[in-house]
Amino acid sequence: MESDAELALRAAMCSALGLDGSARVSGAATLDSAYPVSDLAAASIATTAIATAGLCAVLGYPVAEPVVDRRLADGWFGVAITPVGWSLPSPWDPIAGDYPSADGWIRLHTNAPHHRAAALRVLGVDGDRERVAAATARWTGEELEQAVVAEGGCAAMLRTPADWAVHAQGSAVATEPLIAIGAGDPDAVPSGWDPSPTRPLAGLRVLDLTRVLAGPVATRVLAGLGADVLRIDPPGWDEPGVVADMTLGKRTARLDARDPAGRDALWALLAQADVLVHGYRGGALENLGLGTAERRRVRPGLVDVSLDAYGWTGPWADRRGFDSLVQMSSGIAGWGLRTGAADRPTPLPVQALDHSTGYLMAAAVLSGLARRTRDGIGTVARLSLARTAAELERVLTLPARHIASTPPLGAASEPVTASIAVGSPMDTPWGAATVLPAPFSVGEVRLRWDRGPSELGSGAASWM
Repeated sequence: MESDAELALRAAMCSALGLDGSARVSGAATLDSAYPVSDLAAASIATTAIATAGLCAVLGYPVAEPVVDRRLADGWFGVAITPVGWSLPSPWDPIAGDYPSADGWIRLHTNAPHHRAAALRVLGVDGDRERVAAATARWTGEELEQAVVAEGGCAAMLRTPADWAVHAQGSAVATEPLIAIGAGDPDAVPSGWDPSPTRPLAGLRVLDLTRVLAGPVATRVLAGLGADVLRIDPPGWDEPGVVADMTLGKRTARLDARDPAGRDALWALLAQADVLVHGYRGGALENLGLGTAERRRVRPGLVDVSLDAYGWTGPWADRRGFDSLVQMSSGIAGWGLRTGAADRPTPLPVQALDHSTGYLMAAAVLSGLARRTRDGIGTVARLSLARTAAELERVLTLPARHIASTPPLGAASEPVTASIAVGSPMDTPWGAATVLPAPFSVGEVRLRWDRGPSELGSGAASWM
């Protein structure tokens, strides 16, 4: 059953995309949090389902009311693929995490080797966690945050929502739309897109230039609706802890866009793509010669959807960031400390900002395809983790009845995987696994992946 919080979130999301439609949400919330995380999951996935229905309607197919399973939505906001007889490494580097500073808390995000090296250079220690903690304690949070970021690393001190509201970046994000949408160019490129009533994205070419986690969530949904998703990573990049979940249904390849040959190959892929999904910081693609004007010239009519961590305006618009860092900056992780319910930062039980924003990115693609089908023009859409966080914070301030569907912090929370249907078997390069049932359906349209996960860089950088 829909809760007031889920309805409020869904209304904001659909309004941002200009969507008109309803969805039926069933099942109980399972995620334990002070924030309405289950409502965020259900609303995000319902918005994607409504966008799917909208595209099907424009294509002339019979459309049924979308149906969302709340328990499955919670499950997909966690880990959808479960290894059978094997395990993936932890997604976290050994020194990543929260540390007391001289005046509060700070989080170091060190999963990428160059981000780890930057933090250690600033702290002047090796990779021993105890030495990192001792060095961190000698810094104020803001000073260390600034020093690590200036060195090319990733860090975020713990702020309260009130701190963030008056911070220059928090103020900037608050004025941004949840999803910024603009018109692209008239479509002028032949496409192999061959939709059907049950596979509306069959034959659609999606160029995926994203990494952990929101962008890959978006393109995983598109692959589940039939798209040919080609993920391109740079040489040497790896994310072993999440690669099984985040490559489901996709082909993967490597190109070095800093090399002229690699950049030419990327241009050739883009020229034949229907959709581009990318998560580079502002200016990064421009520095590679792949800026907005160039993309529009190479592929008129492109549906171009991009992601940023901290928003597209304000002093941090180009700052590196991840879900866990945005939770620290925006005040979400500080809830336990604000109320005395915990003695350390208390993040959401899943990386909900990533997953929610990912589903909204998928919905933006679907809406853009409907627009191109109807009006013959492309779409440019921009989203950010920080703006999604602001929406979640906004709903928390609604009257108590709006969040009644979410279990109170500390309540017994039934494990998602123990309360839903057993996943379907699937082969992976690492061994057997199961994948959760799809979290939504639109009549006969269901998410279904024609290929299992793949190791990064395991395929050719070419379209099928």
